[in-house]
Amino acid sequence: MGDLGVENRRKLLSVVVPVYYNEASLPELFAELLTFEEQLLQRDVELELIFVNDGSGDRSLAELLAIKKARPTTKVISLSRNFGAVAASKTGFSFVTGDAFILLAADLQDHPRQILLMLDHWLAGSKFVISTRATRKDPPTSMLLAWLYYRVITRIVLADYPRGGFDLMLMDRIMLPYMLNSTKNTNPNLYAYWLGFKPTTLSYDRGERRHGASRWTFSKKVTFFLDTVCGFTVIPIRLMSLGGFIAAVLSGLYGIDIIVAAIRGKVPVEGFATLAALISFFCGLILIMLGTLGEYLWRVFDAVSNKPEAVIDEAFL
Repeated sequence: MGDLGVENRRKLLSVVVPVYYNEASLPELFAELLTFEEQLLQRDVELELIFVNDGSGDRSLAELLAIKKARPTTKVISLSRNFGAVAASKTGFSFVTGDAFILLAADLQDHPRQILLMLDHWLAGSKFVISTRATRKDPPTSMLLAWLYYRVITRIVLADYPRGGFDLMLMDRIMLPYMLNSTKNTNPNLYAYWLGFKPTTLSYDRGERRHGASRWTFSKKVTFFLDTVCGFTVIPIRLMSLGGFIAAVLSGLYGIDIIVAAIRGKVPVEGFATLAALISFFCGLILIMLGTLGEYLWRVFDAVSNKPEAVIDEAFL
């Protein structure tokens, strides 16, 4: 009888929403999520809402508490400071109790109605459903950087990764332990794709940001790119080894040429400019290599230092 009761219960979808300076968009997002919840119930699926306030300096927490008051089953977790979107997302994962879960941005660029389409595929048996962006309404510089980023990812990390990337991914609960056990600063989308579950791929038109300015700064994008590359591939180190090997071979050939010229009495007087240029070039190359090694070593140190990824200040469950 107990097993029958488990089989007949409604399924539960957990929606994790990282929040950072989103006070303006939260009321509208909540209204859309309430409509979304009604549509879920028509599919015999319940909704678990998990908001994670990532140290916002505006009234985001006050807005979240208002949402909590209007819908008491909503979970609101507030971090002690800004730890970043990845850490906030993983914090939200630790409160997931649903049969499936999904990350949703609080800026309203990804509409909940797309989740319904993804959910239908999950209900049909797919464990991993992603929505790639057919179009996106972002500034030209952001689009150019995104294009370059995904070209690098498909070249040196995962060749079959969607070329335009994806933000929306609905995952079966079977993937939750792996997402929770990922190392610090791991790109969650790339990591979920790397796990190997065959994704069902949908496409959608990503909307324009309607409230506030993006806090996804250029420096954060660079850090995220370095975390992604250093966390998933050893190719940069191998390129360094290849560069060092080529430099050694060319230097050896040049040395042989000098020796032969000396034996034949045809050694020209080298100019200072040539020597200075060569020294500067190889010193710069060495510093780049050391910096690359340092990026890997820092991530190893950060992983073994036992520092928490995020610190929860308050949890309203």
